[in-house]
Amino acid sequence: MIISIILLILGFVLLVFGAEKLVDAASALAANFGIPNIVIGLTIVAFGTSAPELVVNIFAAVSGSSEMVMGNVLGSNIFNVLGILGISALIYPLTVKSNTTWIEIPLSLLAAVLIWILANDILLDYQVVNLISRSEGLVLILFFAVFLVYNITVSKSSQETEETVEIPLGYTTTKSILWIMVGLAGLIIGGKLIVDNAVEIAKIFGMSERLIGLTIVSIGTSLPELATSVAAVRKKKVDIAIGNVVGSNIFNTFLILGLSSIISPVQVNQASNLDIIANILAGLLLFLFIFTGKGRALERWEGGLLLALYIGYLVLLVFT
Repeated sequence: MIISIILLILGFVLLVFGAEKLVDAASALAANFGIPNIVIGLTIVAFGTSAPELVVNIFAAVSGSSEMVMGNVLGSNIFNVLGILGISALIYPLTVKSNTTWIEIPLSLLAAVLIWILANDILLDYQVVNLISRSEGLVLILFFAVFLVYNITVSKSSQETEETVEIPLGYTTTKSILWIMVGLAGLIIGGKLIVDNAVEIAKIFGMSERLIGLTIVSIGTSLPELATSVAAVRKKKVDIAIGNVVGSNIFNTFLILGLSSIISPVQVNQASNLDIIANILAGLLLFLFIFTGKGRALERWEGGLLLALYIGYLVLLVFT
């Protein structure tokens, strides 16, 4: 058991290290080839912060661990909104300025509702099991492609500069390629260690893969989003904090869940409906907090409420 815990922690370290190096090297390589800064921010950096969830879910899908797939996606989305934005808003009130974020927040709520629709075949289609099929996974990927193209188009034509990123210095083309390979290796090895040892720990403690995916795995794979958002808030770049989290949720739903379903259809247990509803409520609360009241802002008391709700959700998971 101790060895499994150590290997799980090592997996998270490798995963976060790999994602960071991959983002830095890929951003520098793209800049060396003259790709606009705004495009780098919306593609490479966005992919990088979601890379841990993507890699973990690919391994989980290949091994047929549907509960881990759903648990990681839903757990990450819930932690992003209730946990990360809650912590960030407590540090400094979050004000939304970017027009793209105004679109992404409602879209992330719609994505949460879409998961409920796709995962309720028994209720809506009178099927025997709830299953997110390969064809539904393809639909999610198409949604993601449309979102990505639209986002890049709007951002390139906009005069806003908030979502641009700092390109790391000192990366030659050769050095960038080498670090990309190192980053990918860290992601792959770390992701494999996390899935294998998380399943092993779940068996030892008699926990379901759903529970460990919703808690340990989802929080661990969301560390890049947490680090990015807290760093942005401390620099008073509050719009980036919200955009980072909301964008990650859209990536998780459309890209990661879509790709996981294509690899292996995801069977959804009835117990997951609690998590699906929690995901919708988290998106709804964010929508209401941002688009009601004055100033398009997430205030400290609202952040405190989000964080308290997340803690309550974790307690409910453990004791039910």
